[in-house]
Amino acid sequence: MKRDFLTVTDLTKEEIYRIFNLAKQYKAARKKGQPSGILTNRAIGLLFNKPSTRTRVSFEVAVAELGGRPLYLSGSATQLPRGETVKDTASVLSRYLDGMVIRTYKQESVEEFAANFSGPVINALTDLLHPCQIISDYFTIYEKRGSVEGLNVTYVGDGNNICNSLILGADLLGVNIRVSSPEGYRPQEKITRLVRNRNLLTIDSDPFRFIPDADVIYTDTWISMGDEKDSENRKKIFRDYQVNSKLLSNAKKDFMFMHCLPAHRGWEVTDEVIDSANSVVLDQAENRLHCQKALLRLLYS
Repeated sequence: MKRDFLTVTDLTKEEIYRIFNLAKQYKAARKKGQPSGILTNRAIGLLFNKPSTRTRVSFEVAVAELGGRPLYLSGSATQLPRGETVKDTASVLSRYLDGMVIRTYKQESVEEFAANFSGPVINALTDLLHPCQIISDYFTIYEKRGSVEGLNVTYVGDGNNICNSLILGADLLGVNIRVSSPEGYRPQEKITRLVRNRNLLTIDSDPFRFIPDADVIYTDTWISMGDEKDSENRKKIFRDYQVNSKLLSNAKKDFMFMHCLPAHRGWEVTDEVIDSANSVVLDQAENRLHCQKALLRLLYS
């Protein structure tokens, strides 16, 4: 029976920890140059309708190092923009490919593709969710702290796909997730309604409120792909949510700063923060590769 990964909640807590443990093994093995063949003789399509650096490269390398053949498909180069339906595209590609990694705009498009594709489908980002990033983020925290349960993760900024997925992951893993976002830019209600343990989630408009006891402070761009026309307005709305020395004046000395990248330096975060000893953004980026190998292993085992 095929499995898809369209949202963090497609996994159980136990499966997430299995991914963490596999990622540690893959990370250690890669340093020794040890290959793995879970995807031998399998071709995996990467259908991307949005630009990408880390997601595309990490998935292409992950598939190749697992013995598979990655095939990059720019959305604009397919027949989808010319009116072919998602159903028809998915049904045809099922005849050629053993799996799909999709980065696009609507969550519904990924879900429709998965319903009509015979192999595993992985959500590599939609406007609603970014589950692969968040698995890697929680793995990075786990790797650094030895545990994630009970930690305080504070997200500052736009309640976007990263924020939505952080919330869902926190609910599964027992993490206290605090969100500081201005009114009108908070995480979507259809996401917060899914939270089973309501005590883990707190949302407020004050960017300073959750900083003093935060173990992790996370931010993301104020202007996601598709929001460019509103960029000047957004910069005004979010200027008090910049992660800078003033905001962090009462933070723990050993807090971890996280950002999924790309960062707009001087907007949501200053150079002194993202380049500081507290920053783990490069570890986050590297761990995408190891966690995606582990995810592929889980889906194809």
